[in-house]
Amino acid sequence: MSIRAAFQMDPMEGVDIDADTTFALAEEAMARGMTLFEYGPEHLAYNEGRIEAYARPMSVRREHGNHVSFGERRLIDLESDVDVVWMRQDPPFDMAYITAAHLLERLKGRTLVVNDPEWVRSCPEKILPLDYPDLMPETLITRHIPAIDAFRAKHKDIILKPLFGNGGIGVFLLREGDSNYSSLLEMFFESSREPIIAQAFLKDVTKGDKRIIIIDGEPVGAINRIPQNGETRSNMHVGGTAVPTELTLSDLKICRAIGPMLKARGQILVGIDVIGDKMTEINNTSPTGVQELKRFSGVDAVALCWDAIEARLG
Repeated sequence: MSIRAAFQMDPMEGVDIDADTTFALAEEAMARGMTLFEYGPEHLAYNEGRIEAYARPMSVRREHGNHVSFGERRLIDLESDVDVVWMRQDPPFDMAYITAAHLLERLKGRTLVVNDPEWVRSCPEKILPLDYPDLMPETLITRHIPAIDAFRAKHKDIILKPLFGNGGIGVFLLREGDSNYSSLLEMFFESSREPIIAQAFLKDVTKGDKRIIIIDGEPVGAINRIPQNGETRSNMHVGGTAVPTELTLSDLKICRAIGPMLKARGQILVGIDVIGDKMTEINNTSPTGVQELKRFSGVDAVALCWDAIEARLG
């Protein structure tokens, strides 16, 4: 029987087919003869015990300007009408995101949701690494300004960033003595009630920020992301350049430490960020990098994802 897969995502019409991971997942699903649906989180509903979505039947192809076609949007039951749901909308990891995870979590034991929304909800990308303090840079999470002052005095150059942001947005490098420090804290705290995260600056970032792809608990490869001249952030969303790289012994040590946890929690597709020998984030919401990995190394992480899903579906 053909697998029926639904993608909860930002609109497929706007993706870059040469880089987008969700497009690659849908492309591989079609190659395997699956039936595809697409819908946004705004189309998700709890309705008298049912988890439903107003979804569009979807087909994709690797043709620029003509990469997706849709059928008429209709109501589907995410228990009876599909076998697997991909939760692939981008953060921010706000209450709307958390609510969507709560709703999809109600499908557990009936429809496979990837990544498992219970643990996506419970494992924010910048907080989960706190379980592995020896593997991450010195870190502070707080709204208490005297604590941030003391952390900055200790480490001199620090990174400040939103705790639940993504794509490098709102990430600042503050050098020792930077006169923008107080203004940045005001900006963060006036725009949000959340704490911020401060980390000791890792000078190795000039050599790149490595994205390691982990499939069902096992590392399958990595790409390196090099920041532009004059830029601290290496995220591809803000102009970082992807280049080939290899997994080092320290990379494998990190993966061995976290891999069993990711597998046990149903986190099938994960991308971790490593600078030097320190892990900065565990990305389990909508990690990217699989297309670049395939171009550089030939490793088809998308096919490995679907292999893992098909194994779980039995």
